[in-house]
Amino acid sequence: MARQRIAPTGRESPLGVEEIIVSKTDLKGRITYANDVFLRVAHLTEAQAIGAPHSIVRHPEMPRAVFKLLWDRIEAGHEVFAYVLNLALNGDHYWVFAHVTPSRDLEGNIVGYHSNRRKPDPCQVAAVAPVYKAMLEIEKGTADRKQGLARAGAHLADILKGRPYDEFVFSI
Repeated sequence: MARQRIAPTGRESPLGVEEIIVSKTDLKGRITYANDVFLRVAHLTEAQAIGAPHSIVRHPEMPRAVFKLLWDRIEAGHEVFAYVLNLALNGDHYWVFAHVTPSRDLEGNIVGYHSNRRKPDPCQVAAVAPVYKAMLEIEKGTADRKQGLARAGAHLADILKGRPYDEFVFSI
């Protein structure tokens, strides 16, 4: 599904604290499975979701450097935990605390990715949002997109001070 630019509404798409968003993708990030919670919160039909790139829910205020970190980790065969701001098809937003893992076949080869997401505590969002905002400003303030991505990643590395990203995420 080709995604048109969707203007954020400023409204939050409801996600209950006991609900879990689940999706699976192939190696290129195309959705192969989406549970009912994901479809409802993202305002997608199953037909719109299946086969679409997972970036269909990418919010324009989410720094690309966080996704680069996520992809670097899972492509290397590691799990990753991350706070992510998503954009529903109707323009509403929703924050999630994501746990993304590689899916493997019987020989141990990575064949796709699996993600479970929960609603984060508002205090966690308040702690991570300024970090992401600063990273996004770096990305947008650099004429060369690749250089902006690298500079935002370096900014995050400065904040982490040698700690793994997951440790930072769990410290919030």
